[in-house]
Amino acid sequence: MERGACAWGRFGVVVSPHVLEKRRVVITGIGAVTPLGNTRDAFWEALVAGRSGVALITAYDSSKLHTHIAAEVKNFDADAVLGRKEARRMDRYAHFAVVAAAEALADANFPADADVRARTGSIVASGIGGIITVEDTVIAVAPNKAWDRISPFFVPMLMSNAAAAHISMAHGLRGPVFSVASACASSNDAFAVAFDKIALGQAIAIVTGGSEATVMPTAMGGFDSMKALSRRNDEPERASRPFDLQRDGFVLGEGSAILVLEEREFALARGARIYAEVLGYGQSGDAYHIAQPDPESQGVILAMRRALENSGIAKESVGYVNAHGTSTPLGDLAESQAIETVFGEHAAKLAVSSTKSMHGHLLGAAGAVEATATALALYHGILPPTINYEFPDPECRLDYVPNVARDAQVDVAISNGFGFGGHNTTVVFARHVIPA
Repeated sequence: MERGACAWGRFGVVVSPHVLEKRRVVITGIGAVTPLGNTRDAFWEALVAGRSGVALITAYDSSKLHTHIAAEVKNFDADAVLGRKEARRMDRYAHFAVVAAAEALADANFPADADVRARTGSIVASGIGGIITVEDTVIAVAPNKAWDRISPFFVPMLMSNAAAAHISMAHGLRGPVFSVASACASSNDAFAVAFDKIALGQAIAIVTGGSEATVMPTAMGGFDSMKALSRRNDEPERASRPFDLQRDGFVLGEGSAILVLEEREFALARGARIYAEVLGYGQSGDAYHIAQPDPESQGVILAMRRALENSGIAKESVGYVNAHGTSTPLGDLAESQAIETVFGEHAAKLAVSSTKSMHGHLLGAAGAVEATATALALYHGILPPTINYEFPDPECRLDYVPNVARDAQVDVAISNGFGFGGHNTTVVFARHVIPA
């Protein structure tokens, strides 16, 4: 073997240090715990069927708020899945991530080889982390100032890096392990970091994605006071309506999606099934406002243009955009107009959909769930719809795949993620073709 070259375990993939910067990245495993179902297949089936996961809140009494609806994960018993001892040491957001990661690694048939796992990382995003743990603890100890009664698990449970750490420990992953937090762009930024780690030869694979559990009084009270949430309480399933003229705010969701990203030659050598290839990403900052989009969409435009440039993709090659599309009046308009600006005449040929119309807005986990939707759309040749699209907004002029999924073999797709603070990240995916 050439001096300095690397061989990955028993699979015999030899990579010269001179070509590490050219390594390609593919998706080989997907796991999901979402408002549409607690497995990858359940999520995809509901998505294609155009079913909504939004309903009246069951987690707490929301009567003092204006919004009484959310997209909750249903029929999820952490004690049953993880064991009571293990589950009680994690926040709900980590429960979701650990379960989704186990499904993703099993789906990838990821090797147990110790050398491979020593070069595999865990990078999991969360915009907020263990906020349920924080709220529960404060409620329990604050009235009597019983600070000495705080659980020793409190800090390990609230940490936003806890999900990545638990996944690493559960599966013996000794590569890069950390979290990413950039509000609702968090998961897309985790993808960006994971992509670079593999492309630059710092890891052979990364278990990545995002997780969030914020359907609880404090988080929802904060968004409610900002008037950011939909108040269509009498029609929960019709409340999230991206790009529709009658949109009135986003619907909060919870859950996790975790994906296994691998170096392409390694995946091919071991005969892995490949859902899609990750071609690159683009990032930008609005430098405008902490919680409002730039009305001129300058940051969003930069993120998409940089994603195409960094991926070496012509805008005419893109066939599908999985939009950030939160169902807010300002945000949807800004994104729609930015897509028109970036793609020009080709924008009229694009299929654009927001799956948040079905699973709600998962904040820091949104990009992971939407990357899952995008990868599966490329793999199956089916584009998920934007449901509840009933009243076209004359200022939002794109093809939003209204209400019904569409059979379409797309070669290249992008997924947008934007967050409070002006964080913008676009990830580029491609349909993978097995070499002859």
